[in-house]
Amino acid sequence: MASVEAVFREEHGRLLAALVRRFGDLDLAEEVTSEAIEAALAHWPVDGVPPKPGAWLMTTARRKAVDRLRRDQVLAARLAVLQVEADRAGAVPATDAGDDLPDERLQLFFTCSHPALAAEDRGALTLRCLAGLTTPEVARAFLVPPATMAKRITRAKKKIREARIPFRVPGADELPERLPGVLQVVYSIFTEGYAASSGPHLQRLDLAEEAIRLARVLRRLLPAEREVAGLLGMMLLIHARRDARTGPDGELVLLDEQDRGRWDRPMIEEGRALVPVALTGGPPGPYGVQAAIAALHDEAADLATTDWPQIVALYDVLLALTPSSVVALNRAAAVAMRDGPQAGLALLDELADEPLLRAYHPYPMARADLLHRLGRHAEAAAAYHQALDLAGTEPERTLLRRRLAAIEETGSGRA
Repeated sequence: MASVEAVFREEHGRLLAALVRRFGDLDLAEEVTSEAIEAALAHWPVDGVPPKPGAWLMTTARRKAVDRLRRDQVLAARLAVLQVEADRAGAVPATDAGDDLPDERLQLFFTCSHPALAAEDRGALTLRCLAGLTTPEVARAFLVPPATMAKRITRAKKKIREARIPFRVPGADELPERLPGVLQVVYSIFTEGYAASSGPHLQRLDLAEEAIRLARVLRRLLPAEREVAGLLGMMLLIHARRDARTGPDGELVLLDEQDRGRWDRPMIEEGRALVPVALTGGPPGPYGVQAAIAALHDEAADLATTDWPQIVALYDVLLALTPSSVVALNRAAAVAMRDGPQAGLALLDELADEPLLRAYHPYPMARADLLHRLGRHAEAAAAYHQALDLAGTEPERTLLRRRLAAIEETGSGRA
């Protein structure tokens, strides 16, 4: 059954993309894709997984789509037009998908991430269409009720249909403008998996792994795009630490306390190999730079031997590429490791009025840590209180309560 599920996960996006391309109807393609998978669940456990599972699914789905169109008087004319177009193009007949299933997922990536769609809908549609998650599963991913998510997905599909958003890969002149949006959707999915916005768990490994799988698909489809390599490399290098980021009871373990022997070394090596790919051949992009930063962390034996000067230099490059208060916060933390807590705190204080950081708990947490290291315990306690009010997951709140209790109980900040 595990192998069957793996086939479904791998083939779902390819099948859906090919059907959308063929019939021009996302709803129809989703319905017959689901029906084909249901048919496979009924037949494969008895007959075995066929040698060409993608072709089997495609043949089944196309037959079901043709049957639906024939039964629907309104859509019957469309089927005739599609068949004429297919015959002119020399396409495979609808009753036989042949041995090879065309991989048209790249078009689906750009359709799901089209800038005409609302930002909150792009990630949901990507998970629904390319990852093959059900609507309730997507709802859990975004921590909203299934009914709310169903409305979002329906709204996005309606927008695609009414705005006639093209199902195609942008031309060479459009790609630089459109690709960042696709990468941002995948990165957003990974971010929620790496550090959940709320809930009882720090990480949502299923989301992080799904984002990595989608990035692998993009890497295969766009091998010459350096930022695709950078995004995949960055996610691999960060996700390699997943087992060390939580303790036996799910508690948060920060980087300086992690058992680096639990880091996934093969994943680190795979990610490291992508860094030079991302950084050579032209000016660096933000994902390539972030991959290089992650690689420096993963290469170090411990916090003390980390190449902090190089990390600060890379954050300087990243800040120039993507000016943001979050990047500035991370740079300040790196400066504190290179030049001492006072230097880092001065940079954090310069960010005090940044609107984004007011609701971002890592900011007061970083200030609390530096104030603690400087012996300013009352101010550190106040900052920990602020971070505790903003933290979204229970493991983060548990860590903050523990640090706060140590400061308030001893008055020295030492546990």
